[in-house]
Amino acid sequence: MSHTLPSGSLSGKTALVTGSSRGIGADTVRYLAEAGANVVINFRNKAPRAERLATQLRELGGQVLVVGADLTDPTSVQAMFSEVERAFGSLDVLVLNASGGMEAGMAEDYALQLNRDAQVAVLETALPLLGSGSRVVFVTSHQAHFIRTTPTMAEYEPVARSKRAGEDALRERIPVLAERGIEFVVVSGDMIEGTITATLLERANPGAISARRESAGRLYNVSEFAAEIALAAIEPIPADHTRLVGDISSFAGE
Repeated sequence: MSHTLPSGSLSGKTALVTGSSRGIGADTVRYLAEAGANVVINFRNKAPRAERLATQLRELGGQVLVVGADLTDPTSVQAMFSEVERAFGSLDVLVLNASGGMEAGMAEDYALQLNRDAQVAVLETALPLLGSGSRVVFVTSHQAHFIRTTPTMAEYEPVARSKRAGEDALRERIPVLAERGIEFVVVSGDMIEGTITATLLERANPGAISARRESAGRLYNVSEFAAEIALAAIEPIPADHTRLVGDISSFAGE
């Protein structure tokens, strides 16, 4: 992977990416570390994978903290940020990347718990560490961001609605964040090749991903989308706090 952020652009800064032991989160945290940031890798149950990534990132010269946390458990979230405070004192970039809801065997309201309630709880718990000039990045999909105006696949709709509920709940906090000098941006992407969500959707609805690829012309892969999320940590915030990545021609505006 190449550097996407100017070298040294995040030197002296600390960034935490939720759900960053694999996939989009792992690539995002790698880009931030390459730009000079001290990084926090958060995982739920993939400790060996998180530790392997940390070993690679420490070779870049920055500090790397690995913290396991169940984001739906407030005690676990508080413990995570206590570790961040002990290690770094403050936080400059918080990327709310972790999401889910298509996993088998979860409670009926799990998608809302994780994609709305946990996102808000993570932000609220992080607030004491976020100072003026810090930035919060919420990662979502076009299928969720535009769910009110553009239907999505039936298999994905509960997750899409829960992620849009999370986005709305976070947006309600923009005035409070602005008072503290904390910036907020949503990064929304089309379906991403190679993600767990895409795999689960394809299993539930064979041909869904190829149909979306054909409609859009191309789909971003994990590394390409992660690069866009990392850029959102330093680029100017759009007026509507939304950074749209990939084709949006199939989606009706909000």
